Amino acid sequence: MEIGDEEEQECRQTLLRDEHTGEFKRCSREMRLEEFGDKFVVRSIDPDVPDAAFSIDRSDGLLQRLEGNSTDFGAPLNTSIIYGVVGTIRLLVGAYVLVITSREAAGSHLGVPIYLIKSMKFLLCNGSLKHSASQLKRDEAYFITLLRTVESTPGLYYSYDGDLTLNVQRTCRSAKRQGIPLWKQADPRFVWNRILLEELIECKLDVFSIPIIQGSFHSIEVTMKDLPIKITLISRRCTWRLGTRMWRRGANLEGDTANFVETEQVLEFGGFTSSFMMVRGSVPLIWEQIVDLSYKPRLNIISHPETTRVVECHFNDLAQRYGEIIAVDLTDKDGDEGQLSKAFEVEMEKLPNVRYVSFDFHHFCANGNFDNLELLYEQISQAIEKQGFFLLSSDSETPVEQKGAVRVNCIDCLDRTNVTQSYIGRKSLNMQLQKMGVLSSDECISTYDDLYEKFRILWATNGDEISLEYSGTHALKGDLVRYGRQTVFGLLKDGMSALSRYYLNNFQDGLRQDALDLISGRYSVNRNGPSPFQLNGFESLSYLPVASVFIVGGLSLTTSTFNQAGRRMHHFASTVLWAGLAAGVLAIVKANGRQFCSRPRLCRLF
Repeated sequence: MEIGDEEEQECRQTLLRDEHTGEFKRCSREMRLEEFGDKFVVRSIDPDVPDAAFSIDRSDGLLQRLEGNSTDFGAPLNTSIIYGVVGTIRLLVGAYVLVITSREAAGSHLGVPIYLIKSMKFLLCNGSLKHSASQLKRDEAYFITLLRTVESTPGLYYSYDGDLTLNVQRTCRSAKRQGIPLWKQADPRFVWNRILLEELIECKLDVFSIPIIQGSFHSIEVTMKDLPIKITLISRRCTWRLGTRMWRRGANLEGDTANFVETEQVLEFGGFTSSFMMVRGSVPLIWEQIVDLSYKPRLNIISHPETTRVVECHFNDLAQRYGEIIAVDLTDKDGDEGQLSKAFEVEMEKLPNVRYVSFDFHHFCANGNFDNLELLYEQISQAIEKQGFFLLSSDSETPVEQKGAVRVNCIDCLDRTNVTQSYIGRKSLNMQLQKMGVLSSDECISTYDDLYEKFRILWATNGDEISLEYSGTHALKGDLVRYGRQTVFGLLKDGMSALSRYYLNNFQDGLRQDALDLISGRYSVNRNGPSPFQLNGFESLSYLPVASVFIVGGLSLTTSTFNQAGRRMHHFASTVLWAGLAAGVLAIVKANGRQFCSRPRLCRLF
């Protein structure tokens, strides 16, 4: 959705300056990048944020704030337009500056424009690398490979004028903070570039310090009973336990869970603004599921003396932030998932203030029977109605607040979770519209085809984006959200996505996990420590291509010689030899499956 010039100008006029101090409180929306032989210079060319600039030394990455419109550097070798500075990171040699090279208007939220990052690039400020030792050069080269992975990070959204990290309810509570820089207003849990901003903030470059979220942002506008209605769906991924699907599971010892996402459904109608929040997050126990070339690796629940404290810490934090929590567990009751679900239930029995509801999604919604989610909703509907939703009208200074949240999880907190949250979100939207008087008490949005279709697509898109960020593929079961049933095309698409997940999880995500650990600050670069990339055993080389050649070649030669075995005895012996070789190599691969997979090198799992 493109933002009209008039709408954007109106947003900018109302939010540009602090009403008390007259000082700028927004970020520069457009910059000129000037490249010199010894430095980069970034200058704001936003007429509302003039004379803001800084330089970065290309040899050692030293940042310097430039006062006024300094032009003492001569003519630049090259110039280009950039749309933001994501931040900086220092590695073994020099520094690297991540800038936004292209963006796309994603819509507007509470009157401010929102953008999606389409492309980024790192500016290399490591001129002294050429004088470094060979091992240092090799290590820096691997770190740079990780940075190239970061450049293609999906689902990054931001605003120059408003803070996307805060939900509507918290934004209203924080109205008195509107005169301070955006990075100071932001909830650090959801600032994807929190660590990368540190050096910019230290140099007091507030107009370049843009807080960015990873997640999803989409909105729809429809006419219902001749009345315009806008619905926005925002998902914010937490960065405390950032990672990939198989390398970040469960909780850490601080109670932070993998794939924790706050999703907010915002409704704007007439003079009303309403929002409804839900959260998702991995089962908050200490557990792992290490890839080993099998399609579904064994799940391992780690027996740890701190498990009960971890679970308590997680839910105490949620209660402080959101109020009363309903924990909905969608995992299976059989197999490995069943063991995890049982362990979760045992821990939840120790928390009398949190309601735990177990609902075996695969059992109750078998064959795509999406309507059976009503069985779950019947169990929690009264509690959800009691929690309510945030509601503010233009003629009222006191909003009605949401007094709790539903926490949903499955194993990945992706496919089943998104289907379930979309169902709960639809029920909440009915209540919101009924409260505003748009719908009568016996009406629901499913009777309005245009609204209902767009609403389902909104949630399906949300699920795809969160899945892409965690697993590397679009969500499975997307048809259940889009159409309320599984289609043949959807089954084929799910099959392709499942195969893609297998490949990425086994052979790509180790590198991606290292990249996330690096930019999130979980791994600290130690210039005086040993190389983190000097490994032993199977991990020092990739043996899988060689093993694959032996297996495929052995099977091919076995088939070839077997066809001739009846005619000559030595062909039979060759058949046995090649079959034995193929079976032996296959057994070695199976026994050492973990060693053949892409593994993160920088950090431990917990």
